[in-house]
Amino acid sequence: MKKLFTIILLSLTTVFVANAQTSDSPWAVSLGANLVGVQDDSVDASTGFGVPSLSLSRYIAAGFSIGAQYSLNSLDIDKADVDYTAIDAILKYNISEGDIYPYLFAGYGLSSFKADADSEGLFPSSGAGRTYLGGAGVSFFISDNWIINASTSYRSSSEKGSYNHLQHVVGFSYVFGAQDTDQDGVSDKKDVCPEIPGLKEFEGCPDTDGDGIPDNKDACPEEAGSAELNGCPDSDGDGVADKDDACPDAAGSAEMNGCPDSDGDGLADNVDKCPQEAGEASNNGCPEDDRDGDGVADKDDACPDEAGEAANNGCPEVPEKLISFIQGEKSTLLFVVNSAVISDESNAKLKELTDLLSTYSNVNVIIEGHASSDGSMSYNQKLSEKRANSVKDALVGMGVDASRLETIGYGETKPTADNKTAAGRSANRRVKFERKVQLKVVE
Repeated sequence: MKKLFTIILLSLTTVFVANAQTSDSPWAVSLGANLVGVQDDSVDASTGFGVPSLSLSRYIAAGFSIGAQYSLNSLDIDKADVDYTAIDAILKYNISEGDIYPYLFAGYGLSSFKADADSEGLFPSSGAGRTYLGGAGVSFFISDNWIINASTSYRSSSEKGSYNHLQHVVGFSYVFGAQDTDQDGVSDKKDVCPEIPGLKEFEGCPDTDGDGIPDNKDACPEEAGSAELNGCPDSDGDGVADKDDACPDAAGSAEMNGCPDSDGDGLADNVDKCPQEAGEASNNGCPEDDRDGDGVADKDDACPDEAGEAANNGCPEVPEKLISFIQGEKSTLLFVVNSAVISDESNAKLKELTDLLSTYSNVNVIIEGHASSDGSMSYNQKLSEKRANSVKDALVGMGVDASRLETIGYGETKPTADNKTAAGRSANRRVKFERKVQLKVVE
């Protein structure tokens, strides 16, 4: 018996056979039971069930493994009890790898059908024969290191005293020897972070900040954060990770890079020079200058020193009735020759103008005086100025502020007919428009 176990030990430690290991865990030790059935019609044989079936194997490469298998059994052949012993060198090929994977194998060894208990040696010359075998099997991983195996093989051993036979083996395998560079208990084959010690639940990667997100998937591996932000913290709770937040201590919006916009002017507080006053981006978030306070910025205000309306480009309301008055016949006041006296008809027009100026309190007017070419040019110039001043005095007397009135005299420089001929001068005297005071709105 001692000699038997010595032979078994030598077989398992010196010859390596593939059984259920993979490239991830190259070594495998297996223990199982075997079922042997003689395939020879010339003898009457039963099917024998025996234990153990032992093997040691080593994965090589490209799906191939080599190793050794030792089996014991007993069966009845021609009404005689026969002890069955087999030892084989085996080459195996994994068809695929995974939690369940099939494989093929072939081998060569010795099979002994020993009926004489007194025969010397484990494989005596009578009842032992060289054996060629081939078969298939399947392995099931039940944990990282434990596997259930099932295989069947046809074994050809036709020498005297031996028989062709089938052998079926079922058992367990323990796989080991996987390389684990970082010594974290996860083999390099399965370790996503093979050079950094980690945790099995994170496929061998560490979780430095302890936030439940492995470092290889954590955008902020040294700061605890949430899965929604890829492991990064959000100090102000605005949904923008601190690393991307321009204002990490003030809740804002993603559109503003995590900063608030207190005045709602579309410019984030961190770049807004007037964060509490709505302004224009072009003016760094501050309100534009508005000298007249009408709500229209000076740069857009056509009348920056007069309060007006945005619809009128910052200018006061358009005085339509006043313009209609000035552009009509009522704006012309006629005088008699060489006179600056205002007639009753002209006074009525001035009264109407006064009412309009009261309505449009922001409007100023220019009073233009004219004269015909009768008399000298200097005389006519002074006469036109007297007529303009006479109209101004009348308007002031009716309540118009003098600061709103400006006078100018054109003398005879703007005739309506040709003064070079007698006929022209005659026509100019008849056309009352040459002797007039004209009112014009200040633009």
